[in-house]
Amino acid sequence: MTLYDSAKKTKREFIPQVEGKVSLYVCGPTVYDDAHLGHAKSALVFDLLSRVLSANGYEVTYARNITDIDDKIINKAVEQNKTIKEITDFYTDAYHKEMALLGVKRPDIEPKATESLDAMYALIQKLLDNKHAYKTDDGDVYFDTSSDSDYLTLSKRVQDESEKLQRVESSSHKKNPADFALWKSVKDDSITFDSPFGKGRPGWHLECSAMIEKHLSKPEAKFAVDIHGGGADLLFPHHENEAAQTRCGTNHALAAYWMHNGFVNIDGQKMSKSLGNSFFLKDALKIYDGEVLRFYLLSTHYRSNFNFNEEDLATAKKRLDKIYRLKKRLFDMTHEDEKTDFQEELLAALNDDLNISASLALIDEMITRANETLDTPGKHKELKRETLSNLAYIKKLLGFGVKNPYEHFQFGVDEEIKEEIKALIQKRDEAKKVKDFAASDALRDEILAYGVNLMDTPHGSFWEKI
Repeated sequence: MTLYDSAKKTKREFIPQVEGKVSLYVCGPTVYDDAHLGHAKSALVFDLLSRVLSANGYEVTYARNITDIDDKIINKAVEQNKTIKEITDFYTDAYHKEMALLGVKRPDIEPKATESLDAMYALIQKLLDNKHAYKTDDGDVYFDTSSDSDYLTLSKRVQDESEKLQRVESSSHKKNPADFALWKSVKDDSITFDSPFGKGRPGWHLECSAMIEKHLSKPEAKFAVDIHGGGADLLFPHHENEAAQTRCGTNHALAAYWMHNGFVNIDGQKMSKSLGNSFFLKDALKIYDGEVLRFYLLSTHYRSNFNFNEEDLATAKKRLDKIYRLKKRLFDMTHEDEKTDFQEELLAALNDDLNISASLALIDEMITRANETLDTPGKHKELKRETLSNLAYIKKLLGFGVKNPYEHFQFGVDEEIKEEIKALIQKRDEAKKVKDFAASDALRDEILAYGVNLMDTPHGSFWEKI
């Protein structure tokens, strides 16, 4: 398996620190607002990575944090006259529900910043003891970037003084413009946390380093985790600063491999609230099925910037529909999973730095071959058995084709209409049981009047939107 390492700027063979085991940490959401398509893209990419690692036989420990300490959270709590917990619980719950609709599995570990303060205090103290941090007269604690000879080696940035001043919070108490806060002292009556360094709030970069040390790091390991991931916008300054903190505050580096997914653009513009085009995931899910969004957002290689537009989304849905139409042809069959050449080829494609284009091409070819053979005379028992195994493997590895094939084609029908159709089908089933065929035919016509197709199978009657 090869992965593109953002730090080395090249694809590298993946070799975990402990044979057969992988530790993966991904930067999760700051829960002060609804999730947008950028959050969805990152969650989907690393959900796919976790699935592929597992398919290779690795025991994966996947952690994705929740940032529930942040000035934006505090500001919203004040604005809405709510507690921080009320704000963070609401948006964390919404995030979980929306990710579930995309088929994103919950991580094995989901640490919260509020539950990791002791780990943060310990890391700050180590950095102070090692002379990699200093406390200012006003009570702030800063990381001293000049003390770390490897600073900026992750992002490979070369900064001039003006850029440092633009990108990093300015303070007359800092030794260097690039120094960043580990602890921010707060003197007013706003929400604070008690610490050995006084009342205040932790720096954002500190949180992930501390949570990784608490939940994933092994003292004897060369790296705290095997893989650290997140969006490309986090490479600098967030991941650069995380790496510096861990490197200088512990006896190991932060990650053996760094992975970053590309930006999400909407009709060619980078998604940004400052541009006024932030596309909230909850709004997309009102219009599009979650699995369609999953297929679409994963259809472009994870490192590429993604241009979200409705025309491409419609094309992606048609491509996903092919999987479900094939599932529908085999709906009445049962099978036991078996290994096939297709499955080996699909995993091999994804083992090449999650090559999704090659993977989808293989799926398209498999579907075409299966349909062509099924269109010819014969029972094709072996092909059907292999195809069902392949579809089950696609479901497990990529999360495509997870629903009943008929239900997939019901999206867009109002829930009230669905209940009416369900009730009519139940009445029709009862009429058929007592051999009242006139009533059964009348009820069928009533169902078809909703603009749907009705299919009778040994497993029951199913319908789909025309």
